[in-house]
Parts: sequence; structure tokens; C-alpha cells
Amino acid sequence: MIKGWHGWVGTFTGVVLITVAVLPLAALAVWALARRRSGTGTTSAWAWRMSLAEVGIVYGTVPWVWMILLPGDRAGAVPGRVSLVPLRDLLTIFADGGPSTATGQVVGNLLVFAALGFLAPLRFAALASVPRILALAAGCSVLVEAAQYLLRLDRVSSVDDVLLNTAGAGLAALASRRWWRAAARASSDRRRPATAPGR
Repeated sequence: MIKGWHGWVGTFTGVVLITVAVLPLAALAVWALARRRSGTGTTSAWAWRMSLAEVGIVYGTVPWVWMILLPGDRAGAVPGRVSLVPLRDLLTIFADGGPSTATGQVVGNLLVFAALGFLAPLRFAALASVPRILALAAGCSVLVEAAQYLLRLDRVSSVDDVLLNTAGAGLAALASRRWWRAAARASSDRRRPATAPGR
């Protein structure tokens, strides 16, 4: 049972419940943005795709980052901790927590920037590339890990988290690749000048 303001915004359960509760608002935001774009003369399909991508990036990313930045029990009382040896934390989790704990940890980290990786190439043509998505996700993940350290949240800023967050975004970009590549081809075709008859 969630009690008080902290129970809603300061716990994993509270963040999950808030995320579910605002889903209708996210859907309304998609509809409003799409309607506004359609009124400016753009095609309905493009308006819906852009609006869904924009709202989806925010809705699918903010709750995960929020949970990552929740303070631990000794936040502010202990200095930031850093783990820079790749795979060490993962091996420790598998050894100490068992397969179920490790699986939950790995899947959670893969999902942090998955919405960004899946939808950003659909919304921004400049990001329609797996290497660019990997670079963006890595940069965002480094910023989050740095925030954990600087804010002294009683969490470990780990290179393994950066690797998993980045991998999740890259896998999500691969999953949506056929759609953003098709959109890029269609956009290129629209920009290509028509060939004059007889040439």
C-alpha cells in the first residue's frame, strides 16, 4: 500500500503506478499533436507517426530514468561510488543474486533507452542510423550515471549500466529499422526532382 507523497514519487512501485495512470494523458497528447499537425496541411499518416514517436520517446524513457535516479537509503550520507571494470558488476549480480535477480537487472537496463532507440530514428532523420543511436544512448547513459554519482544517491555508477543501456537502444533501433529506412527512402523520393519527359 502506497502512503504519502514519497510513496508515489520516491518508490519503484509509485513510479510504475504513475506511469500507468498517465497513459490516457499520453494518448491524448498524441491525438492533440497529430490533429494540430494535420491542420497545418501535412498528411495524416505523417502527423500521427511524428506525434506518436515524440510522445512515445518521452513516455517510454522518463519513468526509467526517474527510477534510476531514485535515492537509496543512505543518499547524501555516503560518497558516490564508481565501477569502471566492464562486466564485473554483471558477474557479481549473477553470483550473489541468482539468475532471476540478474535477469531482472539486465532486462531493466536494456529497457531504459529502448523507446528512444526504437522511436528516435522514426522521428528524426538525422538519427536514422544504428551507430548514431548507440552514440546518443551512450551519451545519455553516461549523463545519468554521472548524475547518480554527483548527487550522491547511494547508487553505483557502473560502466555495465552504460553498456546495457546502450545495447538496449541499439537493439530497439534494429527492431524498428525497416520502418525508419522505409521512411527515409520515401522522404528521399519526395525530395528527388522529377525527370523531364523525353530524357
